[in-house]
Amino acid sequence: MCPYRLVLEHVTSRWGVLVLILLLERSHRFSELRRAIGRVSEKMLTQTLQTLERDGMVHREARPVIPPRVDYSLTDLGREAAEQVRDLAAWTERRMAAVQEAREGYDAARAGS
Repeated sequence: MCPYRLVLEHVTSRWGVLVLILLLERSHRFSELRRAIGRVSEKMLTQTLQTLERDGMVHREARPVIPPRVDYSLTDLGREAAEQVRDLAAWTERRMAAVQEAREGYDAARAGS
């Protein structure tokens, strides 16, 4: 697989999109991200964060306090990607009526065939 396709897959994955958009607002702790996202398993969120960290988009800061505190934030590269993803999400929301209309037209045409 081409390297850029792999990065695109990470950034646009189901959980990657949500993580990036949330971190665009501010840094979050793991538990805050999990609550805000909703139905994501601990394992999937961990994998998503590790993947985005490896790609240079997320910064993980472990603070030596008791209890341990880990904060996640965006790097400059991550902020740039998150802004693009946010714009795509906003476009999707704005154009959802047109998408729904196209789906209904497609389904009606297929049903009449």
